[in-house]
Amino acid sequence: MSEKPSVMFVCVHNAGRSQMGAAWTRHLSGGAVEVRSAGSAPADSINPAVHEAMLEVGIDLAGETPKIITPEAVQASDVVVTMGCGDTCPYFPGTRYEDWVLEDPAGQDVAMVRRVRDEIRVRVETLLRDLDVPVVGSAG
Repeated sequence: MSEKPSVMFVCVHNAGRSQMGAAWTRHLSGGAVEVRSAGSAPADSINPAVHEAMLEVGIDLAGETPKIITPEAVQASDVVVTMGCGDTCPYFPGTRYEDWVLEDPAGQDVAMVRRVRDEIRVRVETLLRDLDVPVVGSAG
């Protein structure tokens, strides 16, 4: 890709999986990817166990807030990664979609969230390689 690729992460509440995906992408791409995240029914705040699990690897989500998905944000993205968004995610021809089936961290303890966090990191690294973006960040 000649321009900066853009990736959007979508889940229902935009308080867990999609926030971790966005944070890992920002971190591991060194800013080489434009990153968005949103949810079909956003929560009021980031899941505390998700915040704690990401802090353990040096990524602070304190400044992030759940956002509602908009057709404009989806259409502006090269890749849309859905994580349990279901049929509420708008579809646009020419946009690459990936559905990542991951456990929902809502109401779970930090030990469970760590497993999801680590699985998302592996998937983000693969996605970055697919986009020809070097994996430059390090954490954990």
